[in-house]
Amino acid sequence: MPRGNRYFVPGQIYHLTHRCHNRQFLLRFAHDKNAYRKKLREAVSEFELALLDYCQTSNHVHLLAFAEETEQISGFMQMVEGEFAQSYNRRKHRSGAYWDDRFHSTTIQSGQHLVECMTYIALNMGRCGVVQHPREWDWCGYHELMGFRKRFRVLDITTLLSLLACDDISDFRRQYEWRLNEKIARSVMAREPRWTEAIAVGSESFVRQIATLIKGRQSLEITGEGENWSLKEGETSYHVPHRVNHKESRSFQWDEAP
Repeated sequence: MPRGNRYFVPGQIYHLTHRCHNRQFLLRFAHDKNAYRKKLREAVSEFELALLDYCQTSNHVHLLAFAEETEQISGFMQMVEGEFAQSYNRRKHRSGAYWDDRFHSTTIQSGQHLVECMTYIALNMGRCGVVQHPREWDWCGYHELMGFRKRFRVLDITTLLSLLACDDISDFRRQYEWRLNEKIARSVMAREPRWTEAIAVGSESFVRQIATLIKGRQSLEITGEGENWSLKEGETSYHVPHRVNHKESRSFQWDEAP
């Protein structure tokens, strides 16, 4: 994973990823993963942002969050990553860095791209061969999304459904489960760098919008085709229009219906 980028635009969805220092398995024990999730719950309450999904592995984390204000993301991550690292080092009588460099942030378009990002996050432990299905991994959002986890919840399901323009939680759960099972059955779980390395992922108009809002801070490159586009740092600046529609559609449509 390259050096983490952090470009924040108000009112967006962010896929946040962070590795443990030198890829060490510092989160390998259940006690530590539970402690990290507890810190997530505290920080969500403190900064009043919406956590939409997450997955904790043994050496890195995936967090999917929606924030109206950019300061919410910075404060949230500082509290979660900073306070957890300090607590861990005290308990383990350890010194030195806990996290590798800085976290990375990818802005995700609502609607179909949000669903695809959630699916990618959910299949993380299957991708590395630890489990066959996310239901077998306790430290991910699947259990809350499907209604199995009743206590100490951290996800904002109401905001998630709104971002998906989906009114029925039962329909979401049925379609989400089908999507996971379909990808697992076809072994479509390969790593997709765009979700963890790009600045933004979405339609062409969406990534151009984000590029317009952050241009001047970095040379940018826009690549993609059809409905799947990515904004990345590039060697030369990429021309973007001066103005695009800030309100992208949040229509929730699955690639296929069961």
